[in-house]
Amino acid sequence: MGQDVVMKTHQIYLIPGFFGFSSFGEFRYFAHVREILEEYLDAAGVDARVHYARTSPTSSIRRRAARVAAMIAESSGAPEDPIHLIGHSTGGLDARLLTAPGVQLKTSVDIEAIARRVRSVITVATPHYGTPVAAFFTSLLGQKVLRLISLGTVYVLRFGQLPLWVVQKLAGAVVWSNNRVEVRAGVLDQIYTHLLQDFSPDRRAVLAEFFAEVTADQSLLPQLSPEGMDLFNAHATLRPKVRYGSVVCMAPEPGWRSALRAGVRPYAQATHGLYRLLHARAKAMSESDLPGLTPDQEAILREVFGRLPTIGDNDGMVPALSQVFGEVIHATWADHLDVIGHFGDHHHHPPHIDWLVTGARFDRRHFESLWADVARFLVGAQLSSAQVPSTSHTAWRMKSVVDRFRTARR
Repeated sequence: MGQDVVMKTHQIYLIPGFFGFSSFGEFRYFAHVREILEEYLDAAGVDARVHYARTSPTSSIRRRAARVAAMIAESSGAPEDPIHLIGHSTGGLDARLLTAPGVQLKTSVDIEAIARRVRSVITVATPHYGTPVAAFFTSLLGQKVLRLISLGTVYVLRFGQLPLWVVQKLAGAVVWSNNRVEVRAGVLDQIYTHLLQDFSPDRRAVLAEFFAEVTADQSLLPQLSPEGMDLFNAHATLRPKVRYGSVVCMAPEPGWRSALRAGVRPYAQATHGLYRLLHARAKAMSESDLPGLTPDQEAILREVFGRLPTIGDNDGMVPALSQVFGEVIHATWADHLDVIGHFGDHHHHPPHIDWLVTGARFDRRHFESLWADVARFLVGAQLSSAQVPSTSHTAWRMKSVVDRFRTARR
């Protein structure tokens, strides 16, 4: 049994969301996730290789899934190695479509051969039943906001924080009046142009190419509407023997309390204004778009959040109830980017950097707790208390060592 386990390497793929990227040189969307997963899996005695998957940012789910499949075909090791897919945001939908029985993707890759090796699909803050933000991002203003979020993420990873003048302009661009959020689109264009100029010419060219691709193909966004996801769910059925789990997050309702939690720094308050815009857009969901929760799903959400999330609760991008799919592995107070390591902790090495401040107060302890639960779900392994933070809100029912070996041998 032991020899059989050693011979197999678990191939794990991290799939980014619709505004994400696998990497720009040394700047990686999932950098902290890969680091912590490798640490936990090594502690569990599991031989694993964690890959960054490449996707076409805002292309259709079908095209994105085909690109992920092509990468898996090139890098997934021996045919007997188990495959695990972890998708953040839309990346979770790519994983579901790739494993759906009978799916037809535009690729020469043998999809069925790959799908038969998949043992688990984990979705993190994924819009399984759609998100109203998708409709906003199809507008001219929404495209500018989406572009700025993505560039801002890369910029902060490179330079540590946005320049003060950017923060001041952003504060002036987002205005809350008469219970509505208004944005001056021209200011967003100025910020984008100036931020891009701070990169080296070579890096600037790569970034410009990336955003040109986003602008040229935005077929994904209509698919993420509740209506589009209703059709997706009719076709992306579950594959037998694959374990489906989800990570659910929601951030505080914007208001004076969340503003206080965000902190008094101008930087925090300016980016909190952008969060208010996104949160307001993500609230416009109808209960008829969502299925009912199972008793287990409902119990976990109540335990973590102290109540059942409402239709308006979201993480700034995706309604919390739209993120529930399969077994709820972990639920937490966090925004859409916190859960993949984009929160504030400059003392950790490498540092965690947050540029969209929501007041969720997600920190390194919560991050470790979340990804420890994901690691458990991946291989059915019981990590020792030394590797699991004492503050963990775990939804995972601990398995025995026997279960660990059974899972690893599949």
